[in-house]
Amino acid sequence: MISLYNQLIFDPILSVFTFIYNKVAFNDFGSSIIVLTILVRIVLFPLFYSASKQQTIIQKIQPKIKSIQNDLKNNKEEQVKALMNLYSEHKINPFLSLLLVIVQLPVLIALYHVILKNASTFDNFIFLSFINLREKNLIIAVIAAAFQFLSAKLMLPKKTSSDPKSSLSSANMMLFLGPVLTFGILMSLPSSIGIYWLTTTILSIIQQIIINKHVYGGNIKKDGTTG
Repeated sequence: MISLYNQLIFDPILSVFTFIYNKVAFNDFGSSIIVLTILVRIVLFPLFYSASKQQTIIQKIQPKIKSIQNDLKNNKEEQVKALMNLYSEHKINPFLSLLLVIVQLPVLIALYHVILKNASTFDNFIFLSFINLREKNLIIAVIAAAFQFLSAKLMLPKKTSSDPKSSLSSANMMLFLGPVLTFGILMSLPSSIGIYWLTTTILSIIQQIIINKHVYGGNIKKDGTTG
């Protein structure tokens, strides 16, 4: 299993990263991480985009979901059937987010090993002339947490007067929990991981802005499209 992981995931990513470091980023470790992160997001873009769009649609139809859960709370079988029909109506696969995690996890592990476990392969870890990417960095952690907050805010459903206070309170709690966790995690790791985290968060924000325009800019049709 380890040999298969190395052949299919780790070795190719290490080779690509080494090429970027030597030929594209001119021996700049931080720029290499940014370029590699962008390439990974491009390769996995269809999966990232579909999962994020479906999650946004789920947020938009939350009132219908809550209504089904309340109306059929005493009949779990009918409740599940009604929810599945609703998801089918909007072309939503509730397991897509789980698939994204499964696909992304080995890639993230490989990136972690490339960045941290193969540091001896590279000779320049200074980014922007003053950030040592082998050490923790407060600035990177704060900036990454701030962008994580913005990303989480973009994922929130549009508020309506009918939204229960408990639902809004829960959403607000999650809005702040993500950035706090991000800051705590990044302050325990080398800032090279923070560069990766920040880059992928910025790309997620750009993607979410586009998705929000499609989902909230028009009515969701039965085939899952908007207009």
